[in-house]
Amino acid sequence: MARRSWAEPYKIKMVELIKMTSPEERLRAITEAGYNTFLLRSEDVYIDLLTDSGVGAMSDRQWAGLMMGDEAYAGSRNFYHLRDTVEEYYSYKYTVPTHQGRGAENIISQMLISEGDYIPGNMYFTTTRLHQELAGGTFVDVIVDEAHDPESVHPFKGNVDFNKLNALLNEVGAEKIPYVCIATCVNMAGGQPISMANLRQLREWCDNNGIMLVHDMTRVAENAFFIQQREKGFEDASIQQIVYEICSLTDAATMSSKKDAMVNIGGFLAMNDAKLYERACALVVVYEGLHTYGGMAGRDMEALAIGITESVDDNHIRARVGQVEYLGELLKKAGVPIVNPIGGHAVFLDARRILPHLPQEQFPAQALAAALYLESGVRAMERGVVSAGRNKDTGENYMPRLELVRLTIPRRVYTQAHMDVTAESVIDVMERADQIKGLRFTYEPEVLRFFQARFEPVN
Repeated sequence: MARRSWAEPYKIKMVELIKMTSPEERLRAITEAGYNTFLLRSEDVYIDLLTDSGVGAMSDRQWAGLMMGDEAYAGSRNFYHLRDTVEEYYSYKYTVPTHQGRGAENIISQMLISEGDYIPGNMYFTTTRLHQELAGGTFVDVIVDEAHDPESVHPFKGNVDFNKLNALLNEVGAEKIPYVCIATCVNMAGGQPISMANLRQLREWCDNNGIMLVHDMTRVAENAFFIQQREKGFEDASIQQIVYEICSLTDAATMSSKKDAMVNIGGFLAMNDAKLYERACALVVVYEGLHTYGGMAGRDMEALAIGITESVDDNHIRARVGQVEYLGELLKKAGVPIVNPIGGHAVFLDARRILPHLPQEQFPAQALAAALYLESGVRAMERGVVSAGRNKDTGENYMPRLELVRLTIPRRVYTQAHMDVTAESVIDVMERADQIKGLRFTYEPEVLRFFQARFEPVN
């Protein structure tokens, strides 16, 4: 029997009209934005692939949940629904709501990191590393080498390299490592998963050395899908079962619920230790809000609880990752250099190979993202030297091996036709790649510069 095409496991009930722009309008918009796609106005964007954070389409059940909001200052019933849902699906006993993931990152960094500590992780993420540094720590990358090679087809490029981890342990001692920070579906590596076998080994390593294991679980459901598809022994396991096991192997977790759980705002810090929970409750009052709402309204906690249940549905996650793979395969067939294997939430263009004439000092990924917007109104984002920032001690730019443009697919928002248009736009830009000029700063913020920096073309 011939293989049948798949279709999205939902039907469209409401639409939002989007604006079509001319090349002249796009040139004016990107110039005013300082060639930074983050500074473009949403109304000037045709297909918005900047991020998958907070831009997913909520279901009818989630919208109905908004009407069930209990906006009590203390003890909202929506908090208890969220808490119970987190324990049921993610295994963690205690939940502290936050306005989004970085709120949770801040709290756990303040609680666990002391001046001079080292925090190993499977590749940095921008806000995570910044919170660790602000708390006095130093991030150390212990991801496998394959993660830094866009052409490697290693199925689990999010895995930890235990030689690197043991080298850090031998150099600084366990007392200087407050926790290992492990991300599922590593964003900066191209949405690459960690295997269950590697995670189980890491759990054993942490137990043997008396070190906590903290989980950045922003895209845990996508990671579970790759385990189901690629790792022996999980072929018949459900996404829900795999997600639960992943979480149960860790001590605490930070969650940006704006991704997997498909809400517009929100996150949480979750853990199993009662004393740590007491400390977290004290800090959330300082930085976010009371411990039973954190930075969230009751209605948003209700939508989040519902979104968690929908995020682990096998049909949903198969279609979600399938749309990303669809775009990636279109680009690969056209010879566009991308990160392999195709990730769970985005297709990452390899700007080094697309723009070999530009030195990294001229921000090729930033230049490529701007060129793509000029071509068609498709908004993507840079993940290269601009995102990497500067060394806090030397002031020198970090020069990551990966210089990427991220085409991030929002959940349940766009059709396959939008992916076709995006692929055609990327291919058109690549055909005139040698005409794309590098960029230089006209304004550079001190931290997280990729959000607000401005650039101009280098003549």
